[in-house]
Amino acid sequence: MNNSIVERERGLLELERRIAELRNANVSQPVDMSAEIAALQQKYEELQREIFGHLTPWEKVHMARHPNRPTSLDYISQLDRFDELHGDRMFRDDPAIVAGFALLHGRPVMVMGQQRGRDTKENLRRNFGMVTPEGYRKVQRLAHTASRLDVPIVTFIDTKGADPGITSEEHAQSEAIAKCLYEFTEARVPIVASIIGEGGSGGALALGIADHVIMLEHSVYSVASPEGCAAILWGDATKAEEAAARLKLTAADLRAFGIIDEIVPEPLGGAHREPATVVSTVLGSVSMALQRLGAMSTDALREARYQKYRRIGAWETERLEVIGTSR
Repeated sequence: MNNSIVERERGLLELERRIAELRNANVSQPVDMSAEIAALQQKYEELQREIFGHLTPWEKVHMARHPNRPTSLDYISQLDRFDELHGDRMFRDDPAIVAGFALLHGRPVMVMGQQRGRDTKENLRRNFGMVTPEGYRKVQRLAHTASRLDVPIVTFIDTKGADPGITSEEHAQSEAIAKCLYEFTEARVPIVASIIGEGGSGGALALGIADHVIMLEHSVYSVASPEGCAAILWGDATKAEEAAARLKLTAADLRAFGIIDEIVPEPLGGAHREPATVVSTVLGSVSMALQRLGAMSTDALREARYQKYRRIGAWETERLEVIGTSR
């Protein structure tokens, strides 16, 4: 997050620690400090509302990038069962994609998630959640398998974008992403996607074609990062805050455009404040969506998916009538 929010969040954590110390001391000491604790608690709640009550798009970008925000593995670890599958059957396995068969509330699913790291070592191993062509080909392979076995697909989106390195370009990054789009578009099973952090560019869209798209309140989803957009449009990456506002990348914006279907509220302060609650809520929403979609026939499901994406981007429609001359 930007420096002012980071510093103020640190202040909140310090205040939390102070309140906890006073509560512990209040139990063991004869002096009643309930009034002091209540005053500090009220101040804490006021600061929370001041900092997190009305976040700007730029602040939401940094909330989505918060290092303690729940990752795909945090969601996958709470499934009833998960058997990870590896490799693209062509070159190698990409650790930036965690995928495999799973059980969600007793329902078999194929789950796929973009995974970033918690520390420097894990970030390097998982390439900061930026997927290579091998990762996208793993997604293609498993999506095709899920469709063939009639198993619904569940995805978790959390990436700044696809890997931009020279090697990935040499290995046909754009083709790998395009094939993912095709595989998800043609899938004969329900697909539910959840944007849990930062959804950046085609790297996110590769897992984003779905019948139902869920988005956490402070997640973002955009054709480009604010920094990249600012560099392209104005030649100045420092205008990222303005770019964030113009990109319309917040959950509320995207719901209004019909790009996403459901917003999952976050606790005051962000998903990292109550991760277990957020994970449980998202998985519950995914399960409900799968139950609804599972009642549809294959033909109806695919037609609804087609119409959903045909509607996106339509500004207005006009009916044109050709008036002929009678002879």
